[in-house]
Amino acid sequence: MRAAVRHEFGPPEVLHVEHVDTPVPADDEVLVRVHAASVNLGDWEILTGEPPYINVLGTLFAPRPRHPVVSSSAPAASPRKRGWFSTPKYKILGGDLAGRVEAIGRKVTRFRPGEEVFGDCGIAGFGAFAEYVCVPEIAALAPKPASLSFEQAAAIPQASFIALQGIRDKGRVRPGQKVLVNGAGGGAGTFAVQLARMYGAEVTGVDGPTKLEMLRSIGAHHVIDYTREDFTRNGQRYDVILDMAAHRSVFEVRRSLTRNGVYLMAGGSGTALWQSALGPLVSWSGNGRVRMLLAALRREDLLTMIELVEAGAVVPVIDRCYPLTEAGEALRRVGHKESLGKVIITM
Repeated sequence: MRAAVRHEFGPPEVLHVEHVDTPVPADDEVLVRVHAASVNLGDWEILTGEPPYINVLGTLFAPRPRHPVVSSSAPAASPRKRGWFSTPKYKILGGDLAGRVEAIGRKVTRFRPGEEVFGDCGIAGFGAFAEYVCVPEIAALAPKPASLSFEQAAAIPQASFIALQGIRDKGRVRPGQKVLVNGAGGGAGTFAVQLARMYGAEVTGVDGPTKLEMLRSIGAHHVIDYTREDFTRNGQRYDVILDMAAHRSVFEVRRSLTRNGVYLMAGGSGTALWQSALGPLVSWSGNGRVRMLLAALRREDLLTMIELVEAGAVVPVIDRCYPLTEAGEALRRVGHKESLGKVIITM
């Protein structure tokens, strides 16, 4: 099979499409022929090896993939040293996918060959940027609705998990509240804006100038161009702030919270994320609560999102589709925060 493979940490140029062994499903796995995969910011961070804390934690605690890449067309490049480790754990990136079941292990009961599915294969060690990938039956995998294209379905999983668990579960957004989404123009941000609006909130989206009109079109009541205005200094206060692009100190952001507001950090700089990890201490010393949002890959949330998308309450926002041979450019667009919604790789 063909796959976008990397043998070292670095920029998108380290990715090469190679012929590798097609994985064989274990007893509890499903072999999926991938039709489309979406790019997440985490793919960029794992590709480059930065920010280091993400890859250190992944190296220490994530399972090593069962199917090592054996290339028949290119030798492995000399790895670059990155902190505590030197070679990438994951040679083939990609968590979100949509495709067709090609084969199943003997213990699999939920899926059948030929069934169209979508979901997240991160629990299996990634691997969606390839023509085939093995996914455990217990993963966040579900039948793909016939009403959705493979590209639309692939855009949903990880980004919607962050948005749904942030807005519904951790933020507990209610009608009449004020919600601000920072980094609103990316994959998770576009879902968060729509979900917050659906739950009855007054929604403000923050992002660059090229994304503001799109944010209005998906339901943002107010938009802020971060290149011209600092939302932490405009005097407005919010009941929930969901931050996908945290680069300010949590002490600065906290002044934009109402007395009982909650600040949820889902991504950003290492310094800001470490501050959010000290949430109880930071919360004790001022307004609101500060929390780090670590989204879980839950099949039940995938089913919830299917219902919302099919009902028209939420729409996957797709920026561009790239062929597998241009996977590096797809990752670059996401890593440089240029995408309006989700970027898709098609096989």
